Amino acid sequence: MKRLCVFLAIFLLSFSFAASQETASNDVYGEDADGIRLESAEGQAAEPDAEAGETSRTDDPLPAGIAAVDSLIDKHTDKMGFAVRFGIAAAIIIVQALVLWLMWKKLFKWLADNVIKSGGDKIKPLTIHKLKVLSTHRVVILFLFLLRLLKYLLTAVQLIITVPLVFSLFPATRRFAYTMVGYVLNPLRNIFWGIIRHIPNLITIVVIIIITHNVVRVLKFFASQIAKEKLVIPRFYPEWAEPTYKIFHILVWAFTVAIAYPYLPGSDSRIFQGVSVLLGVIFSLGSSTAIGNLVAGLVITYMRPFKIGDRVQIKEITGFVVEKNLMVVRLKTDKNEYVTFPNLNILGSSIINYNTSTDEDEEGLILHVEVTFGYATSWKVVHETLINAALATDHVLKTPKPFVLQNGLDDFYARYQINCYTKDVKKVPKIYTLLYENIQSGFNEAGIDMTAAHYEVNALIKR
Repeated sequence: MKRLCVFLAIFLLSFSFAASQETASNDVYGEDADGIRLESAEGQAAEPDAEAGETSRTDDPLPAGIAAVDSLIDKHTDKMGFAVRFGIAAAIIIVQALVLWLMWKKLFKWLADNVIKSGGDKIKPLTIHKLKVLSTHRVVILFLFLLRLLKYLLTAVQLIITVPLVFSLFPATRRFAYTMVGYVLNPLRNIFWGIIRHIPNLITIVVIIIITHNVVRVLKFFASQIAKEKLVIPRFYPEWAEPTYKIFHILVWAFTVAIAYPYLPGSDSRIFQGVSVLLGVIFSLGSSTAIGNLVAGLVITYMRPFKIGDRVQIKEITGFVVEKNLMVVRLKTDKNEYVTFPNLNILGSSIINYNTSTDEDEEGLILHVEVTFGYATSWKVVHETLINAALATDHVLKTPKPFVLQNGLDDFYARYQINCYTKDVKKVPKIYTLLYENIQSGFNEAGIDMTAAHYEVNALIKR
């Protein structure tokens, strides 16, 4: 900071000294347009250099406000000599350097130290609707960054004020000072008048956004009422409420953007339109798979093949649906494994839903186990034993009664399949375990060996 102030002071003083020397020489001698030196004296007519300056200003007129300031400065500084002007410039530079030093080394350092000290007591984490966005440490870092940014901005403002002010003290550098001021004031003026011109359009955009926001709130209210089954629409299921609301939400805001687009500042410029087209192309090329999953998610939602909590089988994976959105579906298997399926894969696959058979108007899900016995074992005994084993299993319904299907008569044994009903789909693995145990215990108690004989015939070919 000290080096910056010293360098700034030396630069401005050197420049002021050179300008002052040129101004002092012009006070003694002047040149007319033809290059003839004219000696000035008291009581004579106006100096030719002044006339030349007026001609120069007529050829290159200054803006009205700056011209008024220029004439005011001329009026008060024409009688100042070299020493007075140089002294004023030096005083301005010294004062501004002192202000910069106090601001950098004292004020902002004191503010930063206070922010750090009060980080654990007065500064609290930033939360939005009970959601912790920034911790206390992050908030302190944010405050320090804002202080540093404010310090740089104030330094830039001081330099922008100091340099033109010093240069405006000397006629030789006064126009350069006005040019520097114009570099700052012209953009600010353009921005200000641009905002003023676009205020009606901005008001229109705000009105459009307010109307859209209220329309979305009304849609959200009806969607919540349908989801809670407080509002019943024939053939419209409660699980359709949320995705339908999301579709209308996107459509309403897309319609709003289409209406408000012509009122945006610069919307009619080719650059703005080109950037919009480029963003649209990038979005369409980079999100083709995502859009496909989104469309597939909508189709699956309105197909209603399953809902949250259902036990389903997708691509040989069996589990419970724990999440279903417009992009993916997640299953939790019996081994607590989470399997994620993109909606595009699900749309082209067969889905088995075990919960559809456990509704109130259904008999229940049928569990089945297949066993084989040789032909020496009576089929009546096998049927009776299998049915008794099923009835002795927990979570198996007594009504409808379990039944046995004989599925095949192979070369050495017959195939029997026991079928029983249950509505406790979440306990299917446990039910199968109990059923296997009861079948094994039932045949052991009946004295029937479950080991099936296996025969192999080898043909010996002699040459």
